[in-house]
Amino acid sequence: MAEQRETKGKNAWYKAVIIITVLGITAIVALVTTAVLQNKPLLQKYKYGIVLDAGSSHTAVYIYEWPAEKDNDTGRVQQTHSCKVQGAGISSYSVFPGQAGASLKSCMKEAESLIPLSRHHETPLYLGATAGMRLLRMENQSLSDQVLWSVEEVLRSSPFSYQGARIITGQEEGAFGWVTVNYLSDRLKQGSGTTGALDLGGASTQISFVANQDVAEESAENAVTFRLYGNDYFLYTHSFLCYGKDQALKLALAQQTQSGDSSVLDPCFHPGYSVDRSYFSVYSSPCVMAGKPLVSRDSFTHVGAGNASLCQEVVRRIFNFSSCSFSRCSFNRVYQPPLQGPFGAFSAFYFVMNFLNLTSGSLESSREKLERYCSRPWTQISGSDAGWTLGYMLNLTNMIPAEAPDTPPLPHAGYVTLLFFISLLLFFLLFLCFRFLRPRRNSQTQMI
Repeated sequence: MAEQRETKGKNAWYKAVIIITVLGITAIVALVTTAVLQNKPLLQKYKYGIVLDAGSSHTAVYIYEWPAEKDNDTGRVQQTHSCKVQGAGISSYSVFPGQAGASLKSCMKEAESLIPLSRHHETPLYLGATAGMRLLRMENQSLSDQVLWSVEEVLRSSPFSYQGARIITGQEEGAFGWVTVNYLSDRLKQGSGTTGALDLGGASTQISFVANQDVAEESAENAVTFRLYGNDYFLYTHSFLCYGKDQALKLALAQQTQSGDSSVLDPCFHPGYSVDRSYFSVYSSPCVMAGKPLVSRDSFTHVGAGNASLCQEVVRRIFNFSSCSFSRCSFNRVYQPPLQGPFGAFSAFYFVMNFLNLTSGSLESSREKLERYCSRPWTQISGSDAGWTLGYMLNLTNMIPAEAPDTPPLPHAGYVTLLFFISLLLFFLLFLCFRFLRPRRNSQTQMI
């Protein structure tokens, strides 16, 4: 009987040891697994957007990405790629509108390869046409519609979420340029003082800056409001159509060809420059069409004189400072409140100054260098990304739903609580092992 009791005792002891061992191993595995899963690197989710800037001189495709979660309802957007479309701007395809859409295909293929396939269907795709198309619409509404239809047909066939192609207003172009300048300088997230924006394109130029709310009372069309990163901004913005670098050049040349002479000595072109031009090439734009002189000849010789001071006088004459029906104006009877803060100049302002190596130094030294450059003979001249699109995408992220970021399986408090109970269980199992093993050793010693 004693032997049977001893055998049963041994079996019960072994079973208890096995159960405690299995529970201990299970607790250790659970502890390690929880720690690994809880502390694994989190996958950052990204959303993407595409904006096509259909300018007067060329079209560019910009790809943006931002974390799927947002900062105060606004995405932290950054440009990841740009593709310049071959050829001129889409407004130049007015004679053959169907070619406007075809010109975009190569850059759109690039976009397809750069954005993850799983994100294609939810990636918003926008096209904004600027002053070149605004001028074409003024000249021929039917042709501008045909160009947009051609573009829409190609963009709708892409795998992205097509949101529309439209001619944006000059005010939108200026305001989104302001958003871009202040976003890139990190002023929007700081909620501190902002920078005004000066944007020079081929057919228009824009000015935008933070102003008092009384702007809306005096000129509502120049007032724009934004809410970005939880802050409200009230802007004055205006777009001067026909005052981009290409159209302003036509305005200046039109001033000098009113007499209908066979040759024009132009102080704004280098000495030695001589080109035969048709009057149609100067006066074909809606910006100068109404001022075409009544002359019998079809062409004239455009001759450069290279005189910076006289060129300034020619350029000054394309602006009208003589009258203003508001409390104050900039030029051409356009209302403008007092300027506020520093300004950032981009697009053609930067491209021209960078080409001439004038992006640093004082205004006076730049003026002296420009005078020397203008007087150089034509034979010595060589041939030759801030913009509104980033601001456009930033503003549009307000309307794109955010995604919840990847999070650990357990909240921190739950993770700590689970670790505590698993550790407590392991301690209890060790205690049981100690309790079971100690009597067994004692009994073995007594038997000896």
